[in-house]
Amino acid sequence: MAGIGIRLNKIFGKNTITTSMFGFGYSMVITVAPMFLVIMAIMVMQYFLGFSKLGYSERELYACTVLYIFIFSLLTASPFNAVLSKYMSDVIYREEYENILPCYYIGLIMNITLSCLVGIPFCIWEYVVGHVWIFYVFMGFCGYIALVLVFYSMLYLSICKDYKKISLFFFIGMLAAVFLSFVFVEIFHLSVIVSMLMALDIGFVIIACLENSLIRSYFRKNSGKYREVLRYFKKYWQLVATNFLYILGLYVHNFVFWNTDMRLVVVKSFVCNQPYDMATCLAMFTNISASVIFIARVEMHFHERYKYYSEAVIGGRGMDIENTKSRMFSQLSDELMNLVRIQFIVTVVVFFLCIILLPKFGFGGMVMKIYPCLTAGYFIMFIMYSAIIFLYYFNDLTGALVTALSFCMATMIGSIIATFLPVIWYGLGLVIGASVGWSMAYHRLRVMEKTLDVHIFCNGSIMDRGVGKKPSSKVYSKVLKRV
Repeated sequence: MAGIGIRLNKIFGKNTITTSMFGFGYSMVITVAPMFLVIMAIMVMQYFLGFSKLGYSERELYACTVLYIFIFSLLTASPFNAVLSKYMSDVIYREEYENILPCYYIGLIMNITLSCLVGIPFCIWEYVVGHVWIFYVFMGFCGYIALVLVFYSMLYLSICKDYKKISLFFFIGMLAAVFLSFVFVEIFHLSVIVSMLMALDIGFVIIACLENSLIRSYFRKNSGKYREVLRYFKKYWQLVATNFLYILGLYVHNFVFWNTDMRLVVVKSFVCNQPYDMATCLAMFTNISASVIFIARVEMHFHERYKYYSEAVIGGRGMDIENTKSRMFSQLSDELMNLVRIQFIVTVVVFFLCIILLPKFGFGGMVMKIYPCLTAGYFIMFIMYSAIIFLYYFNDLTGALVTALSFCMATMIGSIIATFLPVIWYGLGLVIGASVGWSMAYHRLRVMEKTLDVHIFCNGSIMDRGVGKKPSSKVYSKVLKRV
């Protein structure tokens, strides 16, 4: 993410209210704008196409289809993204740009294969058991695969620092989706849910095609080194597990409540829990600004201190290494504390606005009872993920893996316990899981601070590792000669 740091420094460096607002808006555009564009497109289609006038079963079928498309496209993409991002970063650092297309193709095949292994059996079940129209089932599967392609290509453009183009592509795709939904309903007289789903699919395909074309325009040569990419999955398997467990932890508390008495089963296939899922969505949006704040502050401050430390390690004196290390960890501590302070203020303000305004728009009852506890959970969780990113900076893959595993397991166990508690405590599982994960991440950062010299200077080896018979440990033999 180092590419946007210079731009943010120029914006915030003027120290005015206008530039600060512009800097915050710029940070939002390059981080969370695509998600908001998709949500706005869906809301516009629902409002102008009379979605609320449809039957209950139709509305729930469409809502569950879109929900499953997003959740499981993120889950199936999560095992690959971190490793491919690591490989891409290393290739760009070595300026071996011809190795990027092999990485793109191998990752694409693996991602699509896993997505199909998950999606096809579910679609067969939806058609055979749920008796859903085959065309609608096919459209749902197409939207799922299209979104997988979108998320996958976003990884490469993010590494290339093309955040603004990603947002532009989402704007084009969602604008096309809204327009096509009206065409399908008014001209071709298709049903509303089919029109909306088909238009959304085409919008995702447009985004994926634009992203793919931009990637191909950047990287034209193909070295054909596909095995090297596969070796990274073996070498950095912790990244695979860490990213998957973190994404799973985001939704595992939902999965637990999908199996309670509150669950809603649609066409014998989709399972959801409307009050809990809606409260989850609101709580996540309440704390989403943490991503913007974290990226902005890390890009402007911590990355520079990390760069100075790296340069001191390469060719500096011992005193320079110690000084830059001390400043780097001081900056890390400051950034975490500033993130907590700023995000706490933002969360409290947004929380009270939601408590006051949302009941006027029909959000009330059980949703607003579950919302406060989940808001606290997501607040801690975003802070925890910031600590995981810092662990990545120091190559502490084991610490990141332990953090993600503890977060996921604690969230699941806590959510199971929370199902027996009053409604107001339903989000306690996420609070417990995020707290456990944050505690583990903070502990690993403190250990890394104390042992960073060992981690940096003592991980090398004199001899290259190989596979075969271990050589004898005997290095010298003295033979006594008789006179």
